[in-house]
Amino acid sequence: MTEILLVNVSGPDRPGVTSAVSAVLAQHGATVLDIGQAVIHDTLNLGLLAWVPQRSEVGAAMGELRATLRALGLEVRFEPVTDAAYRHWVGQQGKPRHIVTLLARAILAEHIARVTAVISAHGLNIDKIVRLSGRVSLASTARDGKACVEFSVRGDTPDLAQLRLSLLELSTELDIDIAYQEDSIFRRHRRLVAFDMDSTLIENEVIDELALRAGAGLQVAAITERAMRGELDFRASFRERLALLKGLPESVLDEVYAGLTLTEGAEHLIATLKKLGYKTAILSGGFRCIGERIRARLGIDYLFANELEICDGVVTGEVRGEIVDATRKAELLRQLAVREGISLEQTIAVGDGANDLLMLGVAGLGIAFRAKPIVRATAKQSISQLGLDSILYLMGISDQDARGPHS
Repeated sequence: MTEILLVNVSGPDRPGVTSAVSAVLAQHGATVLDIGQAVIHDTLNLGLLAWVPQRSEVGAAMGELRATLRALGLEVRFEPVTDAAYRHWVGQQGKPRHIVTLLARAILAEHIARVTAVISAHGLNIDKIVRLSGRVSLASTARDGKACVEFSVRGDTPDLAQLRLSLLELSTELDIDIAYQEDSIFRRHRRLVAFDMDSTLIENEVIDELALRAGAGLQVAAITERAMRGELDFRASFRERLALLKGLPESVLDEVYAGLTLTEGAEHLIATLKKLGYKTAILSGGFRCIGERIRARLGIDYLFANELEICDGVVTGEVRGEIVDATRKAELLRQLAVREGISLEQTIAVGDGANDLLMLGVAGLGIAFRAKPIVRATAKQSISQLGLDSILYLMGISDQDARGPHS
């Protein structure tokens, strides 16, 4: 009998199982080559790969393990591993590792089946599956539910672009979000998160809200939509929209701010990031006078936005200083990384419009959030189905992590 043994233990979870198994193996001088454990609905699954130095000891170890685990009400299975099989397993070490994150209001068996089929079809092997979301109540609805499963995958795929396209098409078909990212050291060591403001941190487009009060709502909204889709130059379209606000009373800004709605999950996300020591920033093509209030409300560290010119209590239809466009946003992100003493790989950028694409491309993790089609198709990661706080899942932060050790 081979000296390498795969031990699989299953049954009701209880304290001391791992200790009991390893104690038996210790009596036979075993070396643990691999170990993994998961508990699903109070049912334990423990796997342990052990090398027993004396082949004659293997049978005795198996007998003692059976007796010990039977007394605990658990089942055990043994599988001998050949030297060739073990060498092949060791040889897989060093292959590229990636993370596939599946997000939805509720995760169906079909979602798991279709996503894992794509993973397999592209020659990748799943090493581990973890649920990052909290336990799901059956009372949750399609509107307020939040579910996330993370797959750790390994292997070389011949066509990464095609894999990403397959996942994007699947996410569109099933109304789910699927992220595919490299499992690098930076993934859990990001330090700065930068957000667009309009239609990202808040659900509204402020310039459209101002235009409604100036009697130019439909005209400005149409220009905004085309600019966010990338059909118009942002600077030119911004000046065109601003001109239509000329003569608007400054007091309207208070009225517009009062009607703004924070995006689902925004407060929870920012509070969690602050608790974990992250720096946050707003890099907005919107207006600083509104951004300052959002920054103060959420406790965000940095704000860069356009300065709306107001003279004698009236909007002039002009902007002061440099316009914050796509190029400026990317430049500001670089500057903030230098100021914080971090690499760009440690930054995250979140936005919805075409003027966010350069920023998303510069960041270590760029996320298109409820984005226009051109942005969703271009950005490496996108979230459309859940709230803003689901970004934590892409960072590898579970609901339990976010709640803290004593919650």
